[in-house]
Amino acid sequence: MTDKLDAIKKRYSDLEAELSKSDVVQNQEQYTKLAREHAGLSEIVTKYEQFMDNRAQIADLELMADDSDAEIAAMAQEELGQRRQQDRQLTEELKLLLVPKDPNDDKNVVLEIRAGTGGDEAALFGASLWRMYMRYAERTGFAIERLSSNITELGGVKELTLLISGRGAYARLKYESGVHRVQRVPETESQGRIHTSAATVAVLPEAQDVDININPADLRIDVYRSSGNGGQSVNTTDSAVRITHEPSGLVVTCQDEKSQLKNKEKAMKVLKARLYDMAKREQEAELSQSRKSQVGSGDRSERIRTYNFPQGRVTDHRISLTLYKLEQFLDGDMDEMIDALVLDDKTRALSAQD
Repeated sequence: MTDKLDAIKKRYSDLEAELSKSDVVQNQEQYTKLAREHAGLSEIVTKYEQFMDNRAQIADLELMADDSDAEIAAMAQEELGQRRQQDRQLTEELKLLLVPKDPNDDKNVVLEIRAGTGGDEAALFGASLWRMYMRYAERTGFAIERLSSNITELGGVKELTLLISGRGAYARLKYESGVHRVQRVPETESQGRIHTSAATVAVLPEAQDVDININPADLRIDVYRSSGNGGQSVNTTDSAVRITHEPSGLVVTCQDEKSQLKNKEKAMKVLKARLYDMAKREQEAELSQSRKSQVGSGDRSERIRTYNFPQGRVTDHRISLTLYKLEQFLDGDMDEMIDALVLDDKTRALSAQD
């Protein structure tokens, strides 16, 4: 392990030297690429330096533990136990940091919410998820943009597509793919009975032009007048856009903007992300049939989380973690859950390497 860490530390130093060169600074594309790699290695290099410093302290303490002065030897022996425990902890942390990184982790996210079983209540729950992800993006410093939406008269979400932008957006949000279930008493329920409904979330890495190449001849683009809730100001012209990718059968619509061009641009972003996700899933299926059972597989047929209002709890079924802070969670305080999912995913990946 130390050989690999030494090589990473050397690469980190080399990158620092490269980033200080004037010709690199003037080349924005090259500088951005190297700076991103440098930042990606920063955490592991810092942890490795802590590890090596602790190892040096252990070596010194082992010498002191053999001192002829019994008091000095006893003090050294006591601290040795703490240092050796820290060594084991740092070793495990470094192993997790050495797990190969998902190449999509730094990408922006195309996040889709769809109401599932439960009618109006499912759509209202979809709106709660929408607000939750907006609040999480605000807390995390991610930018958020609505690409397309189908909002009910009650303010619920039948379908909604968001673009969440920021470094590491996919790394944090990829575990949200799946079926989200809610248990609560609807406002329209006169008997006070708890209803169960669901919404589906899909999280796709935003595809760049280099990721997916679309042949314009494969596209059928239709324009029509916008309609639906809030569409009065935009439905006087054929501004809505429907794009059909004929080889795959994927269809994307966008009508949120008054401009046909803007709607087309947003629809193309969604289409690219879906095609990229489709290609990625096919590749993963070929590489491993067991992928579906892993955290972050994005299997949208499986229930991943339950939001129980009467008990004020949110439970993630993949890692059997329950948090009794439902209100805060729906207000975007999601890091404790996401951190646990990230750790579980890395631990599984580490086990698979052994």
